[in-house]
Amino acid sequence: MIKRIEIKDFIQKIDNIPIVDVRSPKEYEFGHVVNALNIPLFDDDERAVVGTKYHKVNRESAIMSGLEIVGPKMVDYVKQAKKIAKNNELMIYCWRGGMRSGSLAWLFDVAGINVSVLIDGYKAYRKFVRDDFSKKAKVVILGGMTGSGKSDILHVMQDAGSQVLDLEGFANHKGSAFGSLGQDKQPSNEQFENNLFHIWKSFDLNKPVWIEGESASIGKVRVPETLFSQMKNGKLVEIEIDKSIRIQRLVKEYASFDIDDLKNIVLRIGKRLGGQNVQLALDALDNKDFAKVADISLTYYDKAYNYSLEKNHSNIYNLKLQEDNPIENSKKIIEFAKKEGVIE
Repeated sequence: MIKRIEIKDFIQKIDNIPIVDVRSPKEYEFGHVVNALNIPLFDDDERAVVGTKYHKVNRESAIMSGLEIVGPKMVDYVKQAKKIAKNNELMIYCWRGGMRSGSLAWLFDVAGINVSVLIDGYKAYRKFVRDDFSKKAKVVILGGMTGSGKSDILHVMQDAGSQVLDLEGFANHKGSAFGSLGQDKQPSNEQFENNLFHIWKSFDLNKPVWIEGESASIGKVRVPETLFSQMKNGKLVEIEIDKSIRIQRLVKEYASFDIDDLKNIVLRIGKRLGGQNVQLALDALDNKDFAKVADISLTYYDKAYNYSLEKNHSNIYNLKLQEDNPIENSKKIIEFAKKEGVIE
């Protein structure tokens, strides 16, 4: 049986019913519903052929070409769908909820699978994602200069039950020029937003949502504009940790990476560091004096952080911490936030 469902019903069922994305592999890779599996009606080359026929010849010619391509693969489509289906049920989408999803929905229905087709397809999903980040949330920002251990603190808070939106984790980037080291390839900006939404939709927005203080860009991806606006307007708990402690953390995080990679990054931010500091940093890397490199780098990053803090935030609560201990620091931050009325 085939059902056509609106986006709100689709979102409600998204974690319980398997989802099939029937678009081409390139479309899927660029952006897809989290946990959706790709059973492309056409591969990338086949899609180009059908699209060319549609635009340069006519619709009928495109359909005939599509049928020639799809026919020999119908059995394989059904086999894949039956492996994916849960309790003999699937949800399916294409770009606009048109012929591609309709065609495979018909085939799966004939094979005895209960299929729900998303009305207006992935396009409707993307609109829902963008709109959802504008919902008013109790956003609380955890701020602090580079090397303060904010990400580790937030992970501890998350494990303890706090709602945490890990921007850097979803971005596969730690934010600074050095932030790509040791990380997987960054997702497309579209997929980054989809990944954020997958956790965002599970939050109770009447309760605090903790987010690490970031600029609008994290590596090559950007925080959704409506979410970033809420971040700027949210309360910010600013942790202060001595620079010497922050240097120790940065040495632990980055000293194991290839010296040439570190040198290339130093050169990349050379204009910001200044020529003299660049040479000092390069010499320090040759001598494996990673603490000195971190010290030089923080001279720039601390200034940039203070500028961003002053520009983007006004509702700031300062907390001095004495050690780099994410477990203990997370407890102190929660206690402080409750005492200051940042959270209930």
